[in-house]
Parts: sequence; structure tokens; C-alpha cells
Amino acid sequence: MTAGANGDRVDGMDRWDRHWRRFALSARINPAQAFRRRLILHLLGGAAAEPGATILDIGCGSGDLLAELAAHLPGAMFAGIDNSKTGLAQARRKLPRAELLQWDLTSAAEAPEPLRQWAGHAVCSEVLEHLDDPAGVLANAKAFIKPGGRLVITVPGGPMSAFDRHIGHRRHYTKALLGQVLLAAGFEAGQVAAAGFPMFNLYRLAVLLRGGRLIEDAGGAPGPLARTAMGLFRRLMRLTLTDTPWGWQIVAVARKKD
Repeated sequence: MTAGANGDRVDGMDRWDRHWRRFALSARINPAQAFRRRLILHLLGGAAAEPGATILDIGCGSGDLLAELAAHLPGAMFAGIDNSKTGLAQARRKLPRAELLQWDLTSAAEAPEPLRQWAGHAVCSEVLEHLDDPAGVLANAKAFIKPGGRLVITVPGGPMSAFDRHIGHRRHYTKALLGQVLLAAGFEAGQVAAAGFPMFNLYRLAVLLRGGRLIEDAGGAPGPLARTAMGLFRRLMRLTLTDTPWGWQIVAVARKKD
């Protein structure tokens, strides 16, 4: 039995297969996800736009981030790793040209060809908060990254909501904690920032106030009022700061040692 990204099973079904069957639509239109995707594009920088750049999404889920990156970086090559067959099937429909690999992110097994030391740029977005051993997973992920390759990470900060607990968050991060995890995994930690103040934080407060009711809300198609609110927040998310003491979106850029 292969473990999921957070190492547990639910009623014989991979937890992440169940997650992507239920929450893929809400994840795709979530204004917080749209904010993260813009942030990741910014942090990847100009080198990722060069023809032939190789970009790997570690824990790619249903492929929303890969599809967004491909739309903005048409000259790059893309790959994704995830342990959910359901997530990878959805990702394959969104980006057929990507190399997609089902892989246990907790496994220390040797990375398979053709993705061994393939990525010049890697992204790990909203994954580490689900893991009991985030440093171990990042250490294993190094096998897919070229020497000197860059890694962009996003993790949640701030308070944990009922929905966060429902989908398996183990912890939320601070800048200091994320820096410690990167060092423990053997990366050279560069920029670490707390982004999102004030509008991302405001959206997260709305999520916190919704409490457990959000679990059911996110499991189906949002109604007109919810779509209107999310559309408004997507526009307001541009009114955020990239690093303050109060930001609840923790981000980092690190590098694999040569």
C-alpha cells in the first residue's frame, strides 16, 4: 500500500484521490490560489522564461499551477510529481505535454529517469504543511533537481482554519521555521518572505470565520454569491505587500547545492 503525501489512507482510498475528486473545482477558482500562482511566477523570474527552461511542480495535484505556468512560459518544458492518480489524471487533461509521474514524495528511492536531476527550476506549493517530515521530503526531492537548480516554496502561515485541519494540515509556518526546514533538507536558503498583507490575510480571515461550514461549501459548485465574493477577492489580491511581519503567505526561494 503506497502512502499519500501525508502518509495516511481514508476508507481504503488514497486521501488525495478523494481530495481532488471533491475539491478540484473550488481549488481552481480559489482567489488565494490565484494569488499564489502570480507570486510563484514572480519568484521564478526571467530565467524560467528562457527557451528550454525545465520546470518541475513537486506535489502538482490537479495541475492548476502547471497550466498557469505553461500559459505564461510557453518556451519552457514542464513536469509534475504527485502520488494521486486522480490529481494526475486531471493535470494531464490540462497540460498534455507535461511529463507527469506518480511518485511517493515520502520515498527515498532513487528518482527514475527521465526526471532524475532534470529540473532547473522546481516549485513546491502548499505541500509541506501536510507532511510530518517536510525536510525529509525536500531532501528526497533534490534528486529531481539539477545541481544549482532553484526551488520556490509556498506554505501557509497564520492561524489554521477548520478547513485546513480537514484537509490534513500538520502545521502552519513562519519565515524562521521554513528557513530551518530548507537548511535541514540541505538547500541553500535564499529569500524567505511573509507575503499577502493585507488582502490575502483578509480572505483568510473570512475562511476562518466560515469555520466548518466551508468544508461543505468547497465540496460542490459555488453559488452566485460565493463566485461574486471570490471574483472580488481575486481583484483585491493585487493590493498586497510581498514581505511584512504580518503576511500569512510564507514563501521562499532556495537553491540546490552544486
